[in-house]
Amino acid sequence: MILSLALALVVIGVHQSMTVGVGGSYPIFMFAVAMLFWFQLRRNKASTTQKDPPATNNKKKKKN
Repeated sequence: MILSLALALVVIGVHQSMTVGVGGSYPIFMFAVAMLFWFQLRRNKASTTQKDPPATNNKKKKKN
């Protein structure tokens, strides 16, 4: 969903840059880039979670 929203923002940004100019579409492009970074961050977190499950402490505690 994030990737499709970022793609839609790029399309809107291209349209705005043709009609208004690059200065008017700059915030839209920056928001699209931020969404792409967010998508990449979520994808990297999901892949590292699947590869490295959290280690559990199975050792018994010694009593002094």
